[in-house]
Amino acid sequence: MTELSTLFEASLDPDSTAPLYRQLHGALRDAILGGRLTPGERLPSSRAMSKHLGCSRNSVTEAYDLLTAEGYLEGRVGAGSFVSRAFAEGWVRDRPGMLHGHSDAGPPRLSRVGEVLLEMGAGSLEESDDPRQDPIGPDPSAFPFDIWARALARAWRRPSPDQAFRGDPMGHRPLREAVADYLRKVRALDCGADQVMITSGAQHALDLIARLLLNPGDSVWMEDPSYRGARAALAAAGAHAIPVPVDGDGFDAARAADIAPDARAAMVTPSHQFPLGVTMSLARRMKLLEWAAAGERWIVEDDYDSEFRYTGRPIPALQGLDRARRVIYVGTFSKAMFPGLRLGYLVLPPALVEAFRAARMLLDGHTAMIGQLALAEFIADGHFPAHLRRMRALYGRRRDIMLHHLNERLAPFLAGPSGEAGMHLLAHLREGLDDSAIVRRAAGVGVNCQALSAYHAGPDRRQGLVLGFGAVREDAIPGIIARLADVVGQR
Repeated sequence: MTELSTLFEASLDPDSTAPLYRQLHGALRDAILGGRLTPGERLPSSRAMSKHLGCSRNSVTEAYDLLTAEGYLEGRVGAGSFVSRAFAEGWVRDRPGMLHGHSDAGPPRLSRVGEVLLEMGAGSLEESDDPRQDPIGPDPSAFPFDIWARALARAWRRPSPDQAFRGDPMGHRPLREAVADYLRKVRALDCGADQVMITSGAQHALDLIARLLLNPGDSVWMEDPSYRGARAALAAAGAHAIPVPVDGDGFDAARAADIAPDARAAMVTPSHQFPLGVTMSLARRMKLLEWAAAGERWIVEDDYDSEFRYTGRPIPALQGLDRARRVIYVGTFSKAMFPGLRLGYLVLPPALVEAFRAARMLLDGHTAMIGQLALAEFIADGHFPAHLRRMRALYGRRRDIMLHHLNERLAPFLAGPSGEAGMHLLAHLREGLDDSAIVRRAAGVGVNCQALSAYHAGPDRRQGLVLGFGAVREDAIPGIIARLADVVGQR
């Protein structure tokens, strides 16, 4: 029988929030798993154990009973409690070395897709949680959370059974109707509520598209430079992202066809290319639609920040020109409202609705209901368009101030900043400047920006700085640009 003095190095803690029987249970379990208690070894009686630990006998009995129910111990009538031979011997046999706290298994083995995603995402894990680090991030401090809180409370005060226990895989019907109505009026989409699927953000939407429409090895045209999350969605599906350089007229389908004529799909940001900020010309839009209509090919239109345009009228969406029903439209509320909301949407061609609905049923059921209910009310009460108007004015001022100070302080180093829409400016660097080195030095003086070259996947890596202004206060901009100018001027 085990000596009590050697089994426990410390007494149980009566002041702990964990009950005494739970503390004893954990100590005995660890002793068994760690090899200090061996198979077939008899434990002290409950009376002896309680006396040694200074606790009630009931606490010891409860701990023993729980360990027996879990299979760590076995009771023998008239003899007491013993470490289970079946459990412990099986544990040692199946997991050599584990009882001694070490394993020679080496690092975990990932799938090929897992290795690719680890490599792509390793840099992101080291980035700051500061929202200003996101070059297309909004300003959450300007969001009317008091109104949002009331919408949440009303939506969840008396939920219906459907809302509380399950949801439509396509999303909350009133929210889908509101989204479809908004997109028809503001973005000139050709859609109805039956085509709208509510997702857990735009990245979730891209992942669904890649998984349902692409096979491993399929080629997909990607703008170069482009949003890294889109490339990650393709990598997760085992598809090959084919980088296609973007120029002043946007994505060029004719050039893409020369590079990869067998592509299965194209992922584009035609209204406001990220991160270059250019708009795809009408001629190139029509050429891309023609390419998709000529075969079983898909166009994924990521319209991530169409709400914010500061010069001219909003550019109608590509989907509204699509007569062959080959465009899948992706949108998000994370940019218009706040990132933590995690709500986005898809507008699907009618032929894809059934497949996407079935996939959601199997994969994750539906997007969480509480945010959908509140957002439907937020839109219905007119708060969403009012918020957009305020944000356009706020972001427009911040954009103008940043442009002014960039031109004033950094003109000798820039080929010209641009930013007609969205929440970021792109400052192209003159030849001889290294954007990655500048970004590292800027971080050292508290300036958050990103290197344009980091968004490239192809060999042609243009040098520039992606500068977010959405979450930056107006009075802070002059100092930020002054520090950035000092950094850029260092050779």
